[in-house]
Amino acid sequence: MNRPKVTIVGAGQVGATVGHLLMLKGLADLMLIDVVEGLAQGKALDLLQAAAIEDRAVEVTGTTDLAAIAGSRLVVVTAGLARKPGMSRDDLLAANANIVGPIADQIGRHAPEAVVIVVTNPLDVMTYLVLQRTGFPRHRVIGMAGALDTGRLRAFVAQRLKTEPATVQALVLGSHGDLMVSLSSSITVNGAPVTQLVSAQELDQLITRTRDGGAEIVNLLKTGSAFYAPSAAIVEMVEAILKDKKKILPCAAYLEGEYGIQGLFAGVPVKLGARGIEKIIEIKLNAEEQAALEKSAAAVKELVDIIGV
Repeated sequence: MNRPKVTIVGAGQVGATVGHLLMLKGLADLMLIDVVEGLAQGKALDLLQAAAIEDRAVEVTGTTDLAAIAGSRLVVVTAGLARKPGMSRDDLLAANANIVGPIADQIGRHAPEAVVIVVTNPLDVMTYLVLQRTGFPRHRVIGMAGALDTGRLRAFVAQRLKTEPATVQALVLGSHGDLMVSLSSSITVNGAPVTQLVSAQELDQLITRTRDGGAEIVNLLKTGSAFYAPSAAIVEMVEAILKDKKKILPCAAYLEGEYGIQGLFAGVPVKLGARGIEKIIEIKLNAEEQAALEKSAAAVKELVDIIGV
């Protein structure tokens, strides 16, 4: 069977979990790459054996060689330092720029037709860096942010109302950080506005917990950061692209005037299909939401300016 190739750069907790979930779905042959000698190779071998048990006829390979990106239909970049307690996503800026930049160069060289999903924090800035260093068109460089943050918000609302997550609809836009924009008006449960089901104070608490969702996990784990939920969000995006599902998800997209933002990545609803981002969906925001989105974008610009891309 002629399966597409997905390369995951970074075989840590997120990268390996993405590989595991993709293997279980049988969506693609997998290449794991990591700078640590033996890490990607060992996890790939483990996944290959798991695939046999799961009756999934996929190839899984691991290496330290970035040239193995060649032939990839899609590349997922998770490589970089993870947050430690007390660190913000922005604290990782310089260190991760020095990791992600050279990876982007290799993607551009070895997989010039690939779609790239960037996961490394600070997400919006690293995605901008990949776009610039690969020279790819904007529809083929996407940041994984809103799909995760929206999932967290849906989880907390469902938990509070003791309902199934499938009954909860929500949308989180903006940067993947403290200035993410949770659209209160978008949150419904079985079609009913959440504002009819919880108090304004409770809703604010749920939104705040969503914003701090990653930090809450970092503080509990103490030696790592979230990986199950980010991996599930990545795989949702990968599946939408590989299956050409035309699925609308909130993702970090490069905006050229949409939402009044020019030349920056911001989390917005997009239609994901075979080409990557097939359409940026512009929804009407109220004045407060628009101002919050613009503030979020301004914070991203400050970090972009710092690394001088």
